[in-house]
Amino acid sequence: MNEIVLITAIVLLVLLFLKVPVFIAILGGSIFYFIMTPGINPIIFAQQSIGGAESISLLAIPFFVGAGVLMNYSGVTKRIMNFAEVVTGRMSGGLAQVNILLSALMGGLSGSNIADAAMQSKMLVPEMRKKGFSNAFSSVVTATSSMITPLIPPGIAMIIYGSIANVSIGKLFISGIGIGTLLTGALMILVMRISKKRGYAPIRTEKLARSQVAKAIKPAIFPLMLPIIIIGGIRLGVFTATEAGSVAILYAILLGVSYRELKMRDFFTSIKETVTTTSSIMLIVAAATVFSWILTKERIPQHLTEWIVSNIDNKYVFLLIVNIFLLMVGMFIEGNASMIILVPLLAPIAKAFGINEIHFAMIYIFNNAIGAISPPMGTLMFVTCGITKCKTKDFIQAALPFYLLLIIVLLLITYVPFFSTALVELLY
Repeated sequence: MNEIVLITAIVLLVLLFLKVPVFIAILGGSIFYFIMTPGINPIIFAQQSIGGAESISLLAIPFFVGAGVLMNYSGVTKRIMNFAEVVTGRMSGGLAQVNILLSALMGGLSGSNIADAAMQSKMLVPEMRKKGFSNAFSSVVTATSSMITPLIPPGIAMIIYGSIANVSIGKLFISGIGIGTLLTGALMILVMRISKKRGYAPIRTEKLARSQVAKAIKPAIFPLMLPIIIIGGIRLGVFTATEAGSVAILYAILLGVSYRELKMRDFFTSIKETVTTTSSIMLIVAAATVFSWILTKERIPQHLTEWIVSNIDNKYVFLLIVNIFLLMVGMFIEGNASMIILVPLLAPIAKAFGINEIHFAMIYIFNNAIGAISPPMGTLMFVTCGITKCKTKDFIQAALPFYLLLIIVLLLITYVPFFSTALVELLY
């Protein structure tokens, strides 16, 4: 029976390497298992795939995706960018700093790193090139800063992880604020150092008048209140993390109407984009649920837990091995797919070692974020380079100092739980 499971995993990996869509690759491996294993009712295949997509907590995904899309059509993005320019205008790196801060702020609105990377590749990279930034550096800053999005609430990755591992999504959201702030600060410091060496000038050198600052900040106040409303509402018990998504939708529509920028045509376009994006995510969730059922039936998580616990007696060594493993997996497999397959395996082991579930969740999600910009299959790298026309070789070369920084931040998150748990412990 173990041989069938091994071949099932090999079929899945081969299909992924052949660049077959992720959900088809997972279903292909699962179908092989059901065909080759005697005595299993094929109805279970349908039940698991449908049931996996019916989780109530996953309803937050279309809501938050929809809210992010509506924000782009309601004029919110433009107002947030003007605010970011005021805050970072005098820092070395100019528009590169705006790029990073915009990702942090928009991450709290959109929840989608790919949407964030695509938007900023179109909006900011052409302007950065005009200001003298190299195309490779502009592309790397855009892709790397988009990593912040799944870490800042309401990141889709946190919703999926919480659903799989039965971890409080509200607590993950709060933990993400600390991790997202850490990464934002680290990226801004690195960009500042590189910009000083290369002579990338600030947007301005003079101090703005109070009236100019107020003019930029005032329109951004209401959009920036959305993450506060979401976190505050969940913490105070006004609504659940799932219901917070519907609140975000209503808030986005209200902003669009009040700014008089959200047209009926844009509303229907945003619905179409929401359905398309949500469908791609849910297909992966449904397919991976079947594969997770196979792993559970074969007791793979239990066997793996017993083997690791008996051979590794130090949780710090375990975390180091997990980081190396997840970084390698992230180079080849899309983050949401790997999460649905591997979290049921790794989360119980982390629990057996006494590792805080929120801490381990943020380690996992951060590893996934690094994988999204890592060759050969990093989704953020390809989305950004596809729009900016940056060669992959140039991107990787320009990204080397950023990769080093990300490894340092990962080690900090791994071995200093304070960054993951301090805010959660404070608020809960």
